[in-house]
Amino acid sequence: MANSDIDTVTVRRSLPNVMDEFDLIDRFFRKGVGPRDDVLLGIGDDAAVVSMPEGQRLVIASDSLIAGTHFPDQTPAHALGYRCLAVNLSDLAAMAAQPLWATLALSMPAVDADWLRAFAEGFFKSAADAEVALVGGDTVRGPLSMTVTVHGCVELGRHVARTGAAVGDRIYVTGTVGDARAGLDVLLHKQSKSGPNDKLLQRFLYPSPRVTPGRQLAGIASAMIDVSDGLHDDLGKLLHASGLGADLDLTAIPVSEELQCFAGADVALELALTGGDDYELCFTISPDNESQLAQLAEHWDCAATCIGEVSSEIEARWWRDGHRHAVGNPAFSHF
Repeated sequence: MANSDIDTVTVRRSLPNVMDEFDLIDRFFRKGVGPRDDVLLGIGDDAAVVSMPEGQRLVIASDSLIAGTHFPDQTPAHALGYRCLAVNLSDLAAMAAQPLWATLALSMPAVDADWLRAFAEGFFKSAADAEVALVGGDTVRGPLSMTVTVHGCVELGRHVARTGAAVGDRIYVTGTVGDARAGLDVLLHKQSKSGPNDKLLQRFLYPSPRVTPGRQLAGIASAMIDVSDGLHDDLGKLLHASGLGADLDLTAIPVSEELQCFAGADVALELALTGGDDYELCFTISPDNESQLAQLAEHWDCAATCIGEVSSEIEARWWRDGHRHAVGNPAFSHF
């Protein structure tokens, strides 16, 4: 799918006399989400034409999900569709941006109508939740992968970068962490998906980008990042960008009952430190703004938990009962 391009050979070979490239676009991807008044020209032309809200700045993020690297073969198509957009929305949330539009580049070995239908339904469910319009992209023959680019907006001077933390700022994380890594284990090892295990599995398959908290943290948070590669690793990136360190309380990390039941208390903490794919927000905030944060968080669908404080000594130091805690397995790395 493109704004109009499709690998016609693959389509005709896989679905002879059923649909051509334009039929595929109409059948699975043209519906978008909307209408949105700011989409002047969407799917079906060489490029999209959109209108930026007055007084806003454009925020752009792009991410790829590759079969065998970011998800196992047994991942359901509906979840892949949902997830490939949701993980990008999380990047916009970490910048305090409002999502607007998305493009999708989908590579697949062949066209399977049932798979595409489920994938598209998942994608548009994620898009509808965030009021995002699909405005274009591309579809080609190749290994299964999907690349989504999202566009959002934020008021002038109110984006939240990784670089703004200050000594004495409190460090917070939304929701609970470590769940998605356990959910991946449930999926990979075909463990029972009932009860608590199903909740962990859903955290991996259907991440919840914290768009509303991210938007409301504009002008309040001093620095922010989303937790995609593990809490310790991503917080380290934020601290490095700000040129600072932190002292952190291991026992303050928000860990779900489901994760503790699945892995035990000690392993759950390690998964919370190093497990990826939670897509929670980790942010720093001045003590002067904590009361305002508390008022906002009362209306969120997730908690905000303080786990430490920014310091001038360059390093993220985790403490447990007065003793320094060494972080175990490193976070995921592409190379």
